[in-house]
Amino acid sequence: MTFRTGALRRTARAVAVGALTLAGVTALPAASARADATASGDVIANLWSYNWDSVASECGDVLGPNGYGAVWVAPPAESLKQPNHYWWDVYQPYSYDLNSRFGTAAEFASMVSACHAAGVKVYTDAVINHTAAQTGTGYNGTVLTNKYDTPDWDPDDFHTSAQCNDSDLIIDDWSNLSEIQNCELLGLPDLKTEADDVRSGIAAYLNKQIALGVDGFRIDAAKHIPVTDLNAIWAKLSSTTSGAAPYIFQEVYPGSTPAASDYYSSGDVLDFTYASKLKSAFQGNVSDLESLSSSGVLPAANSVSFVTNHDTERNGLHMSYKDGDTYRLANVFELAYKWATPTIYSGFEWSSTDQGPPNSGGFVTDTNCSNGWYCLQRDTAITGMVKWHNAVGSEAVSNWSTKSSSVIGFGRGSAGYIAINNGSSAATYAFATGMADGTYANVIDNGATTVTVSGGSASLTIPAKSAIAFHNGQFTPCTTCEGDGDSGTTVTATFNEYASTTTGQDVYVVGSVAALGGWDTSKAIKLSSSGYPIWSGTASVPTNASFEFKYIKKDAAGNVTWESNANRAAATTSSGLTLNTSWNVASADATDVTFNVNATTTLGTNVYVVGSLASLGSWNTADAIPLSSAAYPTWSKSAIVPKSTSFEYKFIKKDGSGNVTWESGANRWYTTGSSSGYSTGDTWK
Repeated sequence: MTFRTGALRRTARAVAVGALTLAGVTALPAASARADATASGDVIANLWSYNWDSVASECGDVLGPNGYGAVWVAPPAESLKQPNHYWWDVYQPYSYDLNSRFGTAAEFASMVSACHAAGVKVYTDAVINHTAAQTGTGYNGTVLTNKYDTPDWDPDDFHTSAQCNDSDLIIDDWSNLSEIQNCELLGLPDLKTEADDVRSGIAAYLNKQIALGVDGFRIDAAKHIPVTDLNAIWAKLSSTTSGAAPYIFQEVYPGSTPAASDYYSSGDVLDFTYASKLKSAFQGNVSDLESLSSSGVLPAANSVSFVTNHDTERNGLHMSYKDGDTYRLANVFELAYKWATPTIYSGFEWSSTDQGPPNSGGFVTDTNCSNGWYCLQRDTAITGMVKWHNAVGSEAVSNWSTKSSSVIGFGRGSAGYIAINNGSSAATYAFATGMADGTYANVIDNGATTVTVSGGSASLTIPAKSAIAFHNGQFTPCTTCEGDGDSGTTVTATFNEYASTTTGQDVYVVGSVAALGGWDTSKAIKLSSSGYPIWSGTASVPTNASFEFKYIKKDAAGNVTWESNANRAAATTSSGLTLNTSWNVASADATDVTFNVNATTTLGTNVYVVGSLASLGSWNTADAIPLSSAAYPTWSKSAIVPKSTSFEYKFIKKDGSGNVTWESGANRWYTTGSSSGYSTGDTWK
């Protein structure tokens, strides 16, 4: 949390880190937050700069679908509004009203509901140690003329020089615990948290958020509040809407006093040392990370890891988006390494340390991941690693391999493996993975490439400043393992699906093998509509393998509709296969009919079949099945229809302008039996 008092910029934190100094002491930055484990996972997206509408959209469109467990957002209270609209305005609370620079109270409540609907918890930044140092006007119109007299607090609710035991009221001895916790942090009025009415007032503010669905809080400047006071406040908090106690994570910057370990009884603690170690390794030798767990980082059970946050990216303490691919790769490592719950920070581009997010009159504008926004949480490698992180669970780090100062690899038990190349050119090495033999999808590029493990080893060519990561939730085992496929050998599967769609919808195939996305709809194979309403595409699937699959529809907003029948099953041999299916018609209940009609046409005119069944377009000429002219004047095409069913059909012609000509006479009839391989021999009427 940084702010200005007059012309002097001060960074409000607890010990020296090499930024600006005040009274001979260097000021410090803030930390990040943590998510509890959820059904989705425990990774938290730190969207500290986003407004409420943008957080809501991100929860539904990105975070929930990609397995993030929670989102950490900015302080929702009304705060100082000064002319330059700096990012640190929000660390000077004016009132506990929930109308802020990020949106209205109603928009805040709507955001929380939207995130919960997406399976994402919400944690807010709680500024409860102090109020604003500067008088003026807040984002909801509150006017402060006396910083010790606010809408929520009276002058006797703050510490004075009597409790501070320092005449200037300012913390200037960072080794004095009493001064750190009773004096003012760079002029910010320090709340008297030992008083029960102050504790109750803070609890009321937090409970107001809990009532709206908030799941927990990141406690700003926690080391400036005694642990006894924090625990007394937590005792006054309500249960969350899920029935759990609110999750608490605290900013306790390393220093001689108080120590991070002093706060384990009141919640988890943010690990600044972890982020510093990652910066050192990724700007030096990543091979140093082998000893990370014994290098002074906090215990995993009590800490939260991060690569950077909204504070530390600005003063050089930690990495930032300006480090490019190296920054991205450090986040990939964080998601892979078994330690504290990881956070992924996404903010905005900045050219000065005080610069605020894109805004209009100080009110933060919608995030669009361009025009000044940096959206790491959407990066393909990051979303892939969030899923990898969730898939490997609590498995321990194993099979560590250091190939050079820039290239490392390690597994998480036998559940997953990752190889990282922080060098400036591609690197090829063989890695003992500890994984079962088979073919795996590389989550870093969303399965565009695969990895073959044979004898537990994999030869990997890792691109510069990148990684290869795979897990056992997305692979096809080898023949010698379980008899479900030959490692490294594939055949082509052709998928033809009859499916009518609405404008903006496309059809995809997804299935149990990595080549079909491993049931991950974001990795489903998009089919071509060039023969609409037949959607077609191919995939390279393992030989001698059994797999399941299904079709889905996606609209322009990414909404997914599954077909309603049971999973379809297929098996490969050493040659390719073609799968002809129809939307919502189960394979076991379906058969194929090849429609053949002798029909002459003029150039640009084609022949179609349409009929009474849904798989024949339900008499809608827009959904008629186009026939092939390969054996002209005979036009042919197979369609999937239900077994033991009678139906009507007819042929039509369409010219280049879409004009339709029906054949004459009564509707044609056909009845299928319980077998397969039916066909017609018709002549245009």
